[in-house]
Amino acid sequence: MFGVIETGSKQYKVALGDKIKIEKIDGEVGQEVELDKVLLICKSDDDVQIGQPYLEGKKVTVKIIEQGKDKKKIVFKYKPKKRQRTKKGHRQYYTKVEVVDIK
Repeated sequence: MFGVIETGSKQYKVALGDKIKIEKIDGEVGQEVELDKVLLICKSDDDVQIGQPYLEGKKVTVKIIEQGKDKKKIVFKYKPKKRQRTKKGHRQYYTKVEVVDIK
């Protein structure tokens, strides 16, 4: 059994017990959160439910494991013959979650 959810403008394929990194969501470590933007649920090869765009009344419950910042991404802009160089860094906030239940 697996499902496809949308959070933070990205889509993730999840199954029970999966641990994934998603865009930051509010909550404390250990707290359970319900994600209601479920696009697809597949219980078996014969039983597949597809939303238009989301499934009504279906939710995926996740438990927050960790809140943090990702590795630094370096943005470097360079213009030759002009002596123009710009170096910037960015660290994205994330939430690591574990899938507890697919309803």
